[in-house]
Amino acid sequence: MSNGTSGSPDKEPATEEQAARTALGNTERAEAPTGPKQPTPEARPSLGRLFLDNLWAANTFTVTLLSLVLAMVVGAILMIVSDPEVLATYGYITARPSDAINSSWTLVSEAYANLFKGAIFDPEAVGFTAALSPISETLTYTAPLVFTGLSVALAFRGGLFNIGAQGQATMGVVLAGLAGFLLPLPPGLHLLVAVLAGALGGAIWGFIPGILKARTGAHEVINTIMLNYIATYFLTWLIVQNGVQDPNRTDAISRSVDASAQLPRLFGDNLRAHAGIILAVLATWAVAWLLNRSTLGFELRAVGANPDAARTAGISVTRTYVLIMVFAGILAGLGGSQMVLGTTAAALTPLVVAQIGFDGILVALLGRVKPWGVALAALLFGALQAGGNRMQSYSGVSLELVTVLQALIVIFIAAPALVKAIFQLRAARAARLQTSLAKGW
Repeated sequence: MSNGTSGSPDKEPATEEQAARTALGNTERAEAPTGPKQPTPEARPSLGRLFLDNLWAANTFTVTLLSLVLAMVVGAILMIVSDPEVLATYGYITARPSDAINSSWTLVSEAYANLFKGAIFDPEAVGFTAALSPISETLTYTAPLVFTGLSVALAFRGGLFNIGAQGQATMGVVLAGLAGFLLPLPPGLHLLVAVLAGALGGAIWGFIPGILKARTGAHEVINTIMLNYIATYFLTWLIVQNGVQDPNRTDAISRSVDASAQLPRLFGDNLRAHAGIILAVLATWAVAWLLNRSTLGFELRAVGANPDAARTAGISVTRTYVLIMVFAGILAGLGGSQMVLGTTAAALTPLVVAQIGFDGILVALLGRVKPWGVALAALLFGALQAGGNRMQSYSGVSLELVTVLQALIVIFIAAPALVKAIFQLRAARAARLQTSLAKGW
């Protein structure tokens, strides 16, 4: 009976086998987590998905685009505040808010529409000349800014702050102008000599702070600022000298540059765009090649990153500093020469260089001190300048507002953390953007 109550002997083997299998399964499950995991292939996201994921990240393109938007918004507010008629409608905004909204929209939309029409294209233009006039003006303003922007950017990459692009451009315009109306040379050769004279003037004015920095350690910022003043006053003095001043004028203006020394126009005599923009593109390519493909460019970037380490590696820091400033001076001198050999002016005046040297600093910063970025930044500044002239004429908005827009764009781009905070961008690349001014795009 005891055997019957304990269970059938036929079932006991099965029970033991089941228990063994259960124990084996538990052992395998317990040992599984401790063993090495087999890698599982991850699905690669599609190109469209990557684009959407990075569209609102704090990358350079997004920050630059949103900086333009912020600058235009702040500029619109400044237009409204500075217009008495529009501002008066806000005095009774609670009674008739539509007046304030409509007047503000009319002012801002017309101003920015004229900015576009004066810089890129006017849909209402009739004829070939009128249609190309906006882009022609933009290219005319862009060409010298490319050279001065490259001048500042090249020095930045070498660890130097070239504030003297204005003075180097001034000496470039002086020698180019003198060669343009003092040397009786045939066409073609005359233009080549005048352009090279402008480059020589800038090279001389760049060599001085370069050799002082290399030999004595004198700071290039102080030297170049002082040389800016010297170049400006030298131009003012030179214009009124016998043989240079226009004999038919009593004011401070030189003789006109001969037609054989002037840059040819691209779209005919009625439009101001000239071959200087082609030289600007070639100069951008040359600087990009110099920095990224040549041994000298490697040495230049090495000195800019760490002069002590470069010196330890056998690179002559003294020689590199001099070459950096000479090349920067050549570029700025070429930019200055276009102000008198192109269509901006045909003679030397105290203000012939305008502010292209100082604007070149902004262009270099906006372009992230990269050659092609500088060229695009110069194109943007040229468009703002060309469109600003029409905006002032047709909309009554002050031309100084364009300068404010330029400054706001640079401020927002130079402060990516501010743009990121305003638009709530993801911080995926924000840390990289903080050092982008020094290292480029």
